[in-house]
Amino acid sequence: MAPAYKHHVFICQNQRHEGHPRGCCLAKGSEKILDYMKMRIKELGLKNIRINKAGCLDQCEKGPAVVIYPEGTWYTIKTIEDGETLIQSHLVKELKATELLMK
Repeated sequence: MAPAYKHHVFICQNQRHEGHPRGCCLAKGSEKILDYMKMRIKELGLKNIRINKAGCLDQCEKGPAVVIYPEGTWYTIKTIEDGETLIQSHLVKELKATELLMK
């Protein structure tokens, strides 16, 4: 069966209590990034791309964590600008946004 979407983007929205030693993506601004990326994909008319919130992706210290399937590419997206770079590079031009790859 062919995938339903060309790219399926998951953005961690996990929340932990304040002061948790691992932190959490939600406290690092992942909700704003999710909202922005959903809006931009719609504005750009990219109907074959799906943006979804995700529970914990277990990369808390490196977050906000984003993973794109079917390729399984992991990114750290800290700002709206990073989100736009990811959209333009990976989702529009089909090139990995190497500067944003999770390390």
